[in-house]
Parts: sequence; C-alpha cells; structure tokens
Amino acid sequence: MSKIREILDSLSTEQYKMMIGEKSCQPLTETFSKKRVVHPGANGQMVPPVKQQEIWLEYMQRKGDKSKKKAIYIHIPFCSQICLYCGFFQNYSNEERETMYVDRLIKQLLMAKEYKYVQDSVINAVFFGGGTPSTLSPYNADRLLKTMNEVLPLANDCEITMEARVHDLVDEKLQVWFKHGVNRISVGVQSFDTAIRQSMGRKDDKETVIENLKRAASYNQAVLIIDLIYGLPAQDVDNFVNDLKIADSLPIDGMDLYQLNVFEQSALKKAIDNGKIPPAATTKQQAKYLEAAISYLDELAYKRLSVCHWAKTNRERSMYNTLAKSGADVIPFGSGAGGFVGDISMFLNRDLQRYMNAIDEGKWPLMVLTKEAEGKVLFKDIQAQTENCMVNMQKLAQVYSEELLQLEEVLNIWVEYGLFEKCGHTYKMTIAGQFWQNNITQTIIELTQQLLMGKKSFEVQPIAAQG
Repeated sequence: MSKIREILDSLSTEQYKMMIGEKSCQPLTETFSKKRVVHPGANGQMVPPVKQQEIWLEYMQRKGDKSKKKAIYIHIPFCSQICLYCGFFQNYSNEERETMYVDRLIKQLLMAKEYKYVQDSVINAVFFGGGTPSTLSPYNADRLLKTMNEVLPLANDCEITMEARVHDLVDEKLQVWFKHGVNRISVGVQSFDTAIRQSMGRKDDKETVIENLKRAASYNQAVLIIDLIYGLPAQDVDNFVNDLKIADSLPIDGMDLYQLNVFEQSALKKAIDNGKIPPAATTKQQAKYLEAAISYLDELAYKRLSVCHWAKTNRERSMYNTLAKSGADVIPFGSGAGGFVGDISMFLNRDLQRYMNAIDEGKWPLMVLTKEAEGKVLFKDIQAQTENCMVNMQKLAQVYSEELLQLEEVLNIWVEYGLFEKCGHTYKMTIAGQFWQNNITQTIIELTQQLLMGKKSFEVQPIAAQG
C-alpha cells in the first residue's frame, strides 16, 4: 500500500469529506460542503518580539539575488468611509493625519535605502494597496511617489499599481500618479448597479463610475483593471453578467472577479441579520455566478491570468499578484502591510500611532514576524500551479521529491469527482475545480506536509457565514 493511501485511510470520515470531498453529479456545488480557508498555506512559527528587529536587520543586510524577482507592497490605511463587505478598514481619511503618516512612510522608504538586500537587485513590481491609496491628496501622493522613485531600484519595466476608488479618478490625482510612473490602476468597482453599490457603501452611481473609468483610460498612460464581486445582496446571476457586459464595453485592460465572503462579525452580517439588506448568495449559489462568468469571458476570448483574474488586452500582466502568489519576496511598507522575505513572513503594526512611534525610533515597525513552515518554497510552487488552474506533479517531483508523484492518486480521485481533467502529466481544473481551488490547494499542501515531512495538519477557518 502506498504511503498516500495510508494517509487517506487514516482520515476520519469528516476529514476525508473536507479534504477530498464527495463524488456528486453536481461537482460545482456539491463536492465540498463549504470553503474551509481564505488563503491556502501552512502555519509557521512566530518569532518572539525581542528577536524580531535583530532577525529583520540580518535578512536586510544579506546580498540581494539579482536573478530573483521581488516586489514592494506599500499600505495606505485610510478610507473615506466603510464599505459593508470589507474586512480591511483601519482609519478614516483625514488629510492632516495622512500627512503625518506619509512623513513616516517616507522615512521608512529612506531606511530601506541602507538595506543591501533591497538595493542590490531590482524591484519588479510596486503595489499601493489599502485601505484606499487613492485617497491621498495630490500633495501627499506626489512626495510619496517621488521618494519611491528616488529610493527604490526599480526595474525598467517595473509594474507600479495604484488601487483606487472610482471617485478618486480625477485629473489632479491622475496627473500626479502618471508623473511619477504609476502604470497600472486597479479600481474597486464591485458592481455597476447603482442600488447595489450604494447599499454596500459605495458613493458613486453607475453613470459616474463609467465616466470616471473612461477619464482614467483617456490618458493612455496606465493599464486599467477593475474588481467585481459576485454573490452580493440583491444581485442575481443575470445582474452579475450584466456587470461583465458593461465592463467589456469600457476601455479597460482586465478584471478581477472575487467571491463575496460574509464574515461572522462583519458589518454586512449585522445588516443582513437586522433585515436592512437582503441575504447574500450562499456559497453554493455563488458557484453559478462563476460558471456564468467563465462562460461569458471565454466566449469573448479573455486571457485567464489566474483563478480570479482575466486580461482583456495584452497590456495587462498582473505582475505583482503573480509574484506574490508564486514565492517571490515582497517587502512591506506602511501600517498594516504584510510581506515575506526568504523563509520569514511579517506584518507591520496596524495601530497607526505605534507604527509612527516605531519609525520615529528608527525601528522597522514589526507587529508579527514568523519563520515559515518547512517546505514553504514547495508550497508556493503548488499554489502557483493551482492559481493557474492546473497541477503537474511531474514538474514538482523533478525539483523536490519523487514521492510527490503519489499525490496523483488524489488528483485521479478528483478527476473522477469532476474537479480535474487529465491531459498527459497535467491535471487541468474544470469550472468546478476552479470554484473549489482554495480547498484543493489547502488539501495538497496538507497531504504534502504529511507525505514528505511527517507533519499532520487540518485547517478549517470560520469564513462564509452566509453558508
């Protein structure tokens, strides 16, 4: 009996159903009872706070590998208002507070000027996320972007992304971004439907959204991407497909489609429970939204860049997202930012005052530093494959261990279940497999841990309160 078969036979009935699923004539909706993780991965070991600065500085004084791609993430923790579905809110926008924050963010960038690891090799992507980076005034955006260009060794084709809300796509801000090399704008549209948008806390109506997207595109200076969410309250499949049709009619370069998760303690959950807005689509209902979207975008020959991202034109590369999910190092800047370097990962302090105090003391504002689990590079390679809607154990086995080929037994079960189709040594996800990609990825990582490292793990997170 193979080792992987012994592992599968040792699982309880509940664990087997959660990890492998069940055979069904409706694999899209019935293979798994629920999604069990938000972000697949393996847990590492937290470093005691007294050791964090020492370890961080030791990594930053290492020589950079010129052959390895790396990225920068810069977090802007301000929003003009709270969107009901969002779990990332930190602080309300206030220009005086933003100015104090950007002062420290500039100091943090200048600290990195002394880091050999940062300076020895080029940066391939910079991503301004949040929060709402576009909320920064032209004055603060100007001096922050200016410092970024002066301090960081940007590659000549560096992708520089600014996340933005629709109402920030105004000439005064766009001109500052383009002046300093922003060449990709990712806009959180979420829905074009005015009633749905405003029920979720988005300010602008459909006509304003369209007008502002056209304004940003008219400069012809940046790739323009939009985010859409499926499964929102009061949204049905036809409504979502109509959003796709509107998006396709606009001069955008691509789109991300994200499934709505209603978290248990969220403002959205409370609004639904209080009857202020209708219930969101269940997880199983959301599968039909994704199925309709894939069918529509395939018909239009959009290029699939990842499990949730499509390119409409050849300008869109989605470089940062690809690097971040395939094991490249991401160096974090700003309150609430996260990243990873080699075999460590880190989160910077979410509390604004503590973040600013650390910068004033000349310290990297670490909140959490973690030594990644054994096998981190392999796990990232697994995730890079599943993000591209496929798995090829032959390729992984050639790099890491022949024992990985035993996992094809699990992939063959999933072929039988309708989650994959086998094409030579490559297993390609069906639409059902794409919908359950997080579960599939988490299971492969957990089975790999047990197969190669003898470590048992079984992760189930409290997500998707809508069922």
